[in-house]
Amino acid sequence: MKITEVRVYRHQLDVLGGLYQMSISAVEQLDSTVVALVTDEGIIGYGEVTPLGSSYQPEHARGARAAIEEIAPHLIGLDPRRTSLVYRVMDNMLNGHYYAKCAVDVACWDATGKAYDQRLCDLLGGTEHDAVRSYYGVMPDTAAKTAESAKLRQNEGYSRLQIKAGGRPLSEDINAVRAVAAEIDPTTKLLVDPNRGWTGRDTIEFSIACRDIPLSIEQPCRTYSEHKPLVGKLNHPLFLDESATDVSQVIDAITDGVAQGFGMKLSRVGGITPLRAIRDICSHRGIPLTIDDTWGGDITAAAIVHIGATVPEHIYEGTWIAQPYMSKSYGCITAPIRSERGRIAIPTGPGLGVEPDLRSWGKPFATFA
Repeated sequence: MKITEVRVYRHQLDVLGGLYQMSISAVEQLDSTVVALVTDEGIIGYGEVTPLGSSYQPEHARGARAAIEEIAPHLIGLDPRRTSLVYRVMDNMLNGHYYAKCAVDVACWDATGKAYDQRLCDLLGGTEHDAVRSYYGVMPDTAAKTAESAKLRQNEGYSRLQIKAGGRPLSEDINAVRAVAAEIDPTTKLLVDPNRGWTGRDTIEFSIACRDIPLSIEQPCRTYSEHKPLVGKLNHPLFLDESATDVSQVIDAITDGVAQGFGMKLSRVGGITPLRAIRDICSHRGIPLTIDDTWGGDITAAAIVHIGATVPEHIYEGTWIAQPYMSKSYGCITAPIRSERGRIAIPTGPGLGVEPDLRSWGKPFATFA
């Protein structure tokens, strides 16, 4: 099987309610790029990348399409089932830009699953869960409204809640988290995520102020180096998200004792091929992790649900998908990927188990053959 054509599509994904708020930025609409790898056997594999704006990570939508333009001509003639070889070719042709390579890598795995009539999760070792646990990100608000929202999501079936923080006085974050902790069931896992909005001092002060509350703190500071001095100074486990940029950084964070967990983003680390390695490293070291992505429609959601389904139970913290925050996705002829009662069903078809409705997509943004 050989790749004969690369098609690139562009979609706009609108945020439900108009705004998705983080400590350093807010977004109303996301720019999604979908790669379709067409093969000589008639199989088409799909992959997607949707940066969360242009300030969340050093990546942006137009950059993804420019990077794919650099890579695409060199994919023609390659066998998408040879995922490691395809990745080496991409690395040889373009340094970095893992988020763009993610779309190609996912498309290769989708084509591989279709070629062998196997689900992606089965290609990755088989499922550990009948359905994937989801978690919900609660947006920053007053203490009372944050607690009310957290209680609502818990009652909907979410067993893990991520409380967004940062971008305001630390006392407001402390009050909001204490209000949430007083309202929710003790069995509901709580994680506080400033999205790089705190300093090291803020993180220590928060951990002292909330030392009686079982919770984890995710990516409080901007850089990896800012987290290293926090080792031994916190009362809570520290998860890295934005600073967990690749396999090597994950290994360093574990070895340095900086991270007690990870919020892993599929596109940030470059796709299924590297994320599979991170899954196995964390499994061997007993490090918990979530399997997420920055944003995306059903193609991205299917990819992370499949990977999440293969994570061993003792380290699996759940999977976040963008679907509950979107007013609509792009058209697919398969059933949509949805979070219901805190659970996400694993797609049943081969590969990703997602088939776009190309009739509604229009012409590709770019084509390479």
